[in-house]
Amino acid sequence: MSSKFLKGAFILTLGAIISKILGLFYVIPFEHMVGNKGATLYQYGYVPYTIFISFATAGMPLAVSKFISKYNALEEYAVGEKLFKSSLKLMAITGLLAFVILYSLAPVLTILFGANQDSASDVTAVIRAISFALILVPFMSIIRGYFQGHEAMEPTAISQVVEQIVRIVFLLAGVYVVLHVLDGELVRAIQMATFAATVGALGGLVVLFWYWKKQKPYLDSLMERDRGTMSISIIQIYKEIFLSSIPFIFVGIAMPLFQIVDTMTFNRAMSSIGLLHVAEEALGVLNVYAQKLVVIPMTLATGFSMALLPSVTKAYVSEDQTEFTRQLDQAFQILLFITIPAVVGMSVLADPIYSAFYSHDLLGISVLKAYAPVSVLFALFSVSAAVLQGINQQKYTVLSLLVGFLVKLSLNIPFIKLFETEGSVYATALGYLAAVLLNLYVITYFTGYRYSLTIRRTILMTTFSAIMGFGVWGLHSLLTLWLTSEGRFQAILITAVCAIFGALIYAALSLKSKLAHRLFGTRIDRLRKKLGL
Repeated sequence: MSSKFLKGAFILTLGAIISKILGLFYVIPFEHMVGNKGATLYQYGYVPYTIFISFATAGMPLAVSKFISKYNALEEYAVGEKLFKSSLKLMAITGLLAFVILYSLAPVLTILFGANQDSASDVTAVIRAISFALILVPFMSIIRGYFQGHEAMEPTAISQVVEQIVRIVFLLAGVYVVLHVLDGELVRAIQMATFAATVGALGGLVVLFWYWKKQKPYLDSLMERDRGTMSISIIQIYKEIFLSSIPFIFVGIAMPLFQIVDTMTFNRAMSSIGLLHVAEEALGVLNVYAQKLVVIPMTLATGFSMALLPSVTKAYVSEDQTEFTRQLDQAFQILLFITIPAVVGMSVLADPIYSAFYSHDLLGISVLKAYAPVSVLFALFSVSAAVLQGINQQKYTVLSLLVGFLVKLSLNIPFIKLFETEGSVYATALGYLAAVLLNLYVITYFTGYRYSLTIRRTILMTTFSAIMGFGVWGLHSLLTLWLTSEGRFQAILITAVCAIFGALIYAALSLKSKLAHRLFGTRIDRLRKKLGL
């Protein structure tokens, strides 16, 4: 795999990780201020917003990234510029329309979500507060896609971090002022929290405009090297884009689509087994608190999928099968090398991890323990979908997601009745598993790519992770003889000590077996010498 791809993947992944970590840590004071009830109200707004933002962008950011990369490879830079300028105008229009529709449909969505009558007006107010972000986010996303198409990943990474920082500062300050200074109602605080998405988008846009000004001389120089042999109209470009962008929409709404199933069925299913009194708080734990922890291991997939797409497209267009195979081998293996031990550790340490970030909650701990392994499937779906888009087989992404969605929809209520809150997690896992297996099959069918090497190394990674898991479990059991996870400081201490111990075990096994060397090359040789391994 080229160093340029690894550098781009690293930059995007680092930006995504920092953004996710910031998004995780703010939940600690947020949970303290608003509790489980506030979290449930918060997710009522964010789930439909996420779906609407995907439809508002219509898959355009990644599509623009893909096609700019394609035409740059052909040295037809003017075509990419023409596409970018036109798509900016389109995103301004679709963003405004999405805002109007979501704002108007808020009362209808409240009814569909089955919210309690006492909280129906609150849910409507929260949905309307977050709808304003739809005006700005599509416009911002298309600029990120443009930079990624030019294989410039830094603007996306930095703007994501700044957007998150601005959003969190406004969110926490707003909630605190409403609740503790103005002595306001919880719903007003949550409205402020969701409106923070709009303020954060403004911060991200400022960063992107700065990068635009900085890189304009380079972008202008590309136009001077334009071959100018292709004359493609905007209609032709959009016809090509829209045929390929539909799958991007479905990839973007994959997780919220599964969450919307929970939002619409969870309360009813819990009510049927006599647990309506805890249903809304349990939904907040499931879709906000536990979910924010679970997505951390899959953050790597976000960076890899965005960095992988232009590279895969370039190799595919150039018909370089060797490079294509090498990129996929490295991408899948590095992804699994990090996510597998991460989810094993999270499952084993679910008690202290959940208690460290939030509070000691038996339901939250149980849900996190069951939910953590699903992160591997989240990551595989993201990367496999990106590969399908890169090889122009996007339509199968739609098929795989629909299959997974139907599995989730059909199993969610019966599983919740059987396993309560964890039942929703099991239904999600089976749905994503079906989608991932279909994606992987399609990749093999159309490219001839084989997973034999990846499977062998995955077995080795899983074995190392299991050994690490047993070691961490033993240390955790020993530490709990003197410490308790019911206190936040002690929970943090247990988590930190066990996590470091587990990382050392996994690193030692990976270095001794030379697995890390095969994945990361000469960088690992230098590390082995420093560690004396």
